Amino acid sequence: MMFALLLGFMGSFHCIGMCGPIALTLPVRHLSGPRKIAGILLYNFGRIVAYMFMGVIFGWLGKQFFLGGLQQWLSISLGTLLLLVVLFQKRMHFFPQLVFVKKILGKLLAQQRFSTLFGIGFFNGFLPCGLVYLGIAGALATGGILHGMIFMGAFGAGTLPAMMAVTWFSQLISIPIRQRIRQMIPVMITIMAVLLILRGLNLGIPYISPVIKAQNIQSCHATH
Repeated sequence: MMFALLLGFMGSFHCIGMCGPIALTLPVRHLSGPRKIAGILLYNFGRIVAYMFMGVIFGWLGKQFFLGGLQQWLSISLGTLLLLVVLFQKRMHFFPQLVFVKKILGKLLAQQRFSTLFGIGFFNGFLPCGLVYLGIAGALATGGILHGMIFMGAFGAGTLPAMMAVTWFSQLISIPIRQRIRQMIPVMITIMAVLLILRGLNLGIPYISPVIKAQNIQSCHATH
């Protein structure tokens, strides 16, 4: 899960540009000391819980492919899809904007109450984001509910330092630095896409493309 943690950490600077405006409007600006830290943690805990929830769902979906012996095709398909996202990201607008999530977020932010911080973070986690989609691809590839949940949890934990910093220090990271790090996101997606494709090709390369053995499914007639 080290890759998930690193993915979250490196991508968190991209998150500052995307989710930073929400983080800067949280009802913690007037707070100080431990209560402000608690509020920031509560918000980010909500985000991580949302990511872990998605990890459970997509980990379960990946498990169905594994049980069906389709893990190779799943890996190759995910890698190919990620490459297409990188190549045509400026032309791709197929991810629907979750209008109802934005409405809920708007209502929670308008209340400016400490008790809404977890909810703000939770629903913020479902906003369309290319980096989160990359995390979801990783959760799918784990092929397990628990592993998918842990993968997305580690991904969320990786975003924690930068997201806490932007909330506490506001404009801590300059725009040029954000832009440079944002340019690294397609590189990271490409690397993961290539690794997923290699994994699915069953080339017998240790750790990179190990041989995937088909599930041995016993027939009910085998006992007769």
